[in-house]
Amino acid sequence: MSNQLSKIKVYTAGICSLIVTAGIARFSYTSLLPLMQSDAGLTEVGGGWLATINYLGYLVGVLIVSNLNNLTHKYLLYRLYLVLAVVTTAAMGLTTDIYLWAILRFISGICTSAGFIIASGLILKWLVHHGKRGELGIHFSGIGLSIFIAAILVEILLRLSVGWQYQWLYLSLMAIVFAIPAWIWIPNPARNMDSLVANKVKDCPPSKVFTWVIMAAYFCAGYGYVVSATFIVDIVEGIPSLTGRGQQVFILLGLAATPAVLIADRIARKWGYLMTLFLAFCLQIVGIMLPTLSANLIVIAISAILFGATFVAIVSLVLTMAGHFYPSNPAKFMGKMTLAYGVAQIIAPASTGLLTAWLGSYNLGLYLSAGTMLIGTLLITYLIKRDEIP
Repeated sequence: MSNQLSKIKVYTAGICSLIVTAGIARFSYTSLLPLMQSDAGLTEVGGGWLATINYLGYLVGVLIVSNLNNLTHKYLLYRLYLVLAVVTTAAMGLTTDIYLWAILRFISGICTSAGFIIASGLILKWLVHHGKRGELGIHFSGIGLSIFIAAILVEILLRLSVGWQYQWLYLSLMAIVFAIPAWIWIPNPARNMDSLVANKVKDCPPSKVFTWVIMAAYFCAGYGYVVSATFIVDIVEGIPSLTGRGQQVFILLGLAATPAVLIADRIARKWGYLMTLFLAFCLQIVGIMLPTLSANLIVIAISAILFGATFVAIVSLVLTMAGHFYPSNPAKFMGKMTLAYGVAQIIAPASTGLLTAWLGSYNLGLYLSAGTMLIGTLLITYLIKRDEIP
C-alpha cells in the first residue's frame, strides 16, 4: 500500500512539474498572445520571435541536462527551474519592453526542461528500479492537464475583464500552488543511491541508422507541433465567425491531450511504439490541415482534439522508447532526442510569424507544418520496415 502511495506521489510530482514549467511558464503564452497583441502592442512578427526565443531557451535547457551525468545535480537544477518558472511568469506582467520579454521567455524556456526532461528521467529511473512498468504516459498526461488548467484560468480572467498584466500574475500564483507537490514529491536520487547501485540495469542502444532516422522524424514532429501549439488561439480569434472562441478551443485541445498519452501507451503495448507513432503522425497531419479547409466551429474543434491527442502522445512515446534504450541514464538520450525536436521549435514560430505578417493568414505556415509531418511519417514507415525496435 505504501509503495502504491509512493507511486502516486511520484506521478503527482511529475504532473505538477509539467503544469508549472509547461502549462504556465510556456503554454499560457499561447493563451495570452491575442490579448498581448491587442492591448500591449505586440506584433505578429514579435509574437513569433518571442515564441522562438522561448523554444531556444528550452533547447539550451536540454543541452544543459544532456551534459549533466550527476543525478543529484539534476535534482537540484530541477528545483531551481521550478522557482525560476514562477518568477519569470510573474515578471512577464511587470513590463512592456519586448527585449525584457525576450529574456524572460528565454529563461522560462530553459525551465521547461525541468518537467519534460529532468522529471521524466527521475521518474522513469524510479519506476524501473522499483520493478514497475517503465511508461511515461501518466506523467505526460500532465501536458494536456497543464494546458487545460492554465487555459481555464485565463478564460475565467477574461470573462472578469482582467488585463493581461494581472493575468500573468495570477498564473504565477497558480504556479506556486502546483510547485509545492512538484518540489516535495519528486524522487530524490541521493536517497535511493544504494538501491540504484544494487539494481544495475542493462542498456540496449539502437543502431546509428535508427538513432539518426528517429531523430529526424522527431525533428519533423517538433516543427509540426509548434505552429499549432503556439498560434492556435490567435488562428481561431482571427476567424470573424469564431472571435472569442480561441480560448475555448485551446481548453478543448488540453482536454484531448490529457488521456491521449494513456491511450497511446495501451496501443503501443499491442502494436509497438513505431506503429503507434505512425498512427499519431497521420492523425496530427489531419488536425493541422483542418483549419485551412474550413472555418466551421465543429471542424476547428475536431482539429483541436486531433492535434491535442497526438502531439503529447508523440512526445511520450518517443521519450519512453528512449528510456527503454538507456534505462541506466534515460535523461541523456531523451536530451539528444529533444535537441532534434527543439531545433524545429526554434525555426517554426519565427518563420510562421513572418509569413503571417506578409500574407495575412496562417494557412501557409500550417501547410508547411503538415508537409514536414508527412516527411516524418515516411521516416517512421522506413523504421517500421527495418523492424529494429526491441
